[in-house]
Parts: sequence; C-alpha cells; structure tokens
Amino acid sequence: MDSARKRTLLKVIVLGDSGQQYKATIGADFLTKEVLVEDKIVTLQIWDTAGQERFQSLGVAFYRGADCCILVYDVNAKRTFNNLNTWHDEFLNQASPSDPKNFPFILVGNKIDLDGGGRRMVSEKKAKEWCASKGNIPYFETSAKEDHNVDTAFLCIAKLAIEHEHNQDIYFNTVAEQVPDAEPRSGCAC
Repeated sequence: MDSARKRTLLKVIVLGDSGQQYKATIGADFLTKEVLVEDKIVTLQIWDTAGQERFQSLGVAFYRGADCCILVYDVNAKRTFNNLNTWHDEFLNQASPSDPKNFPFILVGNKIDLDGGGRRMVSEKKAKEWCASKGNIPYFETSAKEDHNVDTAFLCIAKLAIEHEHNQDIYFNTVAEQVPDAEPRSGCAC
C-alpha cells in the first residue's frame, strides 16, 4: 500500500527572532521532515533562518515557492514577540503569495520548558490575540528541547498548506475553464 500513497513536497519557511547566535555561515538551515496527512506522505522542506536578524532581508529566492510559513518567538523574550509583525510583513512582501489573506501561517511560542514557565514574558492570551488579528492563524506552544508539541505544529501546517493548495487548484481550474479555446497556431509559440 505504501507505493500507492501520493507524495507531496511542501516548502516551509520558518521565521522569527531566536536570540541565539549560531548557524551564521549562510544564515539559513535546511532540513526535511515527513508527516502523514490522511493517505499522503508529505515531505516538509524546512527553511529556517535560525533567528539571525541580520538575514531578515534574505531576498525573493529564499521565499520563492513557499507553501506555508511558521512564525516563531521565544515566550521568555518579549522582543521576539514584538518583532512578529515585521517577520509576517517581510514574508508577505518577499513571497508575494497570490492570496495573502488566506496564506497558511502558524505561530509557535517556543521555549516553554525554561524555568518551569517562571521566566515567561508573553502570555498565551496575548499570543492568541495576535493570531486573531492576523486572521485566526493557529497557535502552538512548544519546547524544541523537550520535543513538546513540535510534531503537532508541523502536522497542522502541512494540513493547512495542502488545504490551501487544494483551494488554489479549484480556483485556477475554474478560471481556466472559463477561457475559450485558442485558435490553433502553426510555428513557434513565442
């Protein structure tokens, strides 16, 4: 049955301030992760800036072809939360998605494991309010260190991206059906 499963490849952009100073050689980390959505094996091609703010303007090539975007902040650092609007707008400006209002985003509040939550600076309520202001994007609190809720967030973004892709296909198929057949031409199609 595995060979009969459909495979899907999704480009996932991860943006946000991490406050960490590592992986500075090229400014982005690249990895893949497979998730199963219904009966599809979905390969997530994850492009992560590693929170390097100096790579904030990475250019169109980094964003081109993105299927979804994960915005990340540190629940213990208010500055990382305050910069979310900048990252969100940067993505929309650079990626130029055809339907920006419905483009699949999720927000991840990371590092919930630190000090048993005692160092927390951004409340879950405040994060959910931000998500509501951006069209009710899903919100997850995670600990990458303890691998808490990370897979759930990736599964959610994969489902959103596939649903968005399906809705785009329906839109473009409807538009294409309305275009009358062109007269056959001979020679070059340039």
